[in-house]
Amino acid sequence: MTFENIRFEVQGSVARLTLNRPDKMNSFNAAMHAELRSALDQVQEDKTIRVLVLTGAGRGFCAGQDLSDSQVQFVPGETAPDMGNVVEQNYKPLILRLQNLRVPTIAAVNGVAAGAGSSLALACDLVIASKSASFLQAFSKVGLLPDTGGTWFLPQRVGMARAMGLALLAGKLSAEKAAEWGLIWAAVEDAEFAATVDALALQLSTAPTKALVRTRQAMHAAPGHTLEQQLSMEAGFMRELGWSADFTEGVAAFVGKRAPHFTGE
Repeated sequence: MTFENIRFEVQGSVARLTLNRPDKMNSFNAAMHAELRSALDQVQEDKTIRVLVLTGAGRGFCAGQDLSDSQVQFVPGETAPDMGNVVEQNYKPLILRLQNLRVPTIAAVNGVAAGAGSSLALACDLVIASKSASFLQAFSKVGLLPDTGGTWFLPQRVGMARAMGLALLAGKLSAEKAAEWGLIWAAVEDAEFAATVDALALQLSTAPTKALVRTRQAMHAAPGHTLEQQLSMEAGFMRELGWSADFTEGVAAFVGKRAPHFTGE
């Protein structure tokens, strides 16, 4: 597939997916969604890839849905578009794919992340933002509610009071405050942002990939489990990982007092 709305490249074990509509603040349209599906299919299928970095081109990360796109464009006098159908067809599968990807994911938030763009970042395993970046739940300004998983991610990350404030008041949240509240992993100086993202991607690309993904799965399952159920899930994953090549290598490296060489298997 030829990409026009995103850039996708693989260097070594690191895949980089860049939303590439800078003139529209990387807002979503139907074509971008189709290209994202294709790129994520490649990440899922290419076993040499061990981490995905998701970022935006230009001065913004993602401004959410492009309201001029034909799928959602409102024409006075005509039947309003089915916004629920747009969520079911595009945003729901995108978020579920990211949450179930076979490699860890990093959202590198280089500028404003608004609406669905904010939720897109929160769907990644680690979110790192430049200090000039910000997060905005703008839905109430147009008579909608946070979608793309926003009503699920926000209360779990920052608690109900702050989640309600962000959603109802539609105020901008700075990257530094987002990190302070626990919404994201870290906010770093703009001058250090690119190097920090690169170092984090390298670290995850050489880590025991399967163990990282099982960690994600276990943590996501925990809120719906009793302690007994969670302990059983942990036991099952530990059984699987205990028979993995990476565990064998990790133990050998620990005993031999050397750095491990994980293969993701």
